[in-house]
Amino acid sequence: MIPALLLGAVIGVLLGLLGGGGSILAVPALVYGAGLPLASAVPASLLVVGVTSATALLPRIRARQVRWRVGAIFGGAGAVAAFGGAALGRLLPPQAVLVGFAVLMVAAGWRMLAERAAMGGACALPGGGVNWRSCLPKAVAAGAAVGVLTGLFGVGGGFLVIPALVLGLGLPMTAAIGTSLLIVLVNAVAGFAAHVGEATLDYGVVAVFTVAAVAGSLAATRFGDRLDPVRLRRWFAYLVFAVAAFVAVAALANPAALTG
Repeated sequence: MIPALLLGAVIGVLLGLLGGGGSILAVPALVYGAGLPLASAVPASLLVVGVTSATALLPRIRARQVRWRVGAIFGGAGAVAAFGGAALGRLLPPQAVLVGFAVLMVAAGWRMLAERAAMGGACALPGGGVNWRSCLPKAVAAGAAVGVLTGLFGVGGGFLVIPALVLGLGLPMTAAIGTSLLIVLVNAVAGFAAHVGEATLDYGVVAVFTVAAVAGSLAATRFGDRLDPVRLRRWFAYLVFAVAAFVAVAALANPAALTG
């Protein structure tokens, strides 16, 4: 239970600080830290991420940092696509899923390092709004892509959503983080619904992990604004690279461990 407690707290802190990203570590933490088989770790990750995102979202709502229309479009497209991702995951062996997950983590880490500080994009309007006429297809496509990843890998997708909201739609970083939490919540609920009933969850481990993650996210939202977001994102990217390497090596070296 101690590894689940510590790892849950770390993931909660990352979700609270970044509005996403922590969920990409949840599946490896549950598989290799808490000892769950992959079939149980994916829905457990979605449950943990959903509850934690909802908790971290509340103070963002009070601070008016959520763009509801953007969140509804991204989240709606992602919720539908999550069922397709879950169906795809059932067709693939656990080893292939985790190796693919490691590749996704490397891509996400690289994207965080490459993200520019400049805000705005083709969809941004001078007054801070969004030109939906030209950017609605892009928003739907991005939401659907994140939804597939949610259903397949058990991630919320915030590490992909935030760059899309900031660089594509031109949202300020504070609004992007709050809106990302809403999208992650919607995707996690849909992904969990797509997986429910397929595997037996260890509710003791999930409960400890979730409580620790919620506590971590609440603590993070209190001091997150005091930290340098560029430096924070950079160090998180390095952590993602390290975990990706571990996941790939462990999945290739001992595939039998993934089935419990």
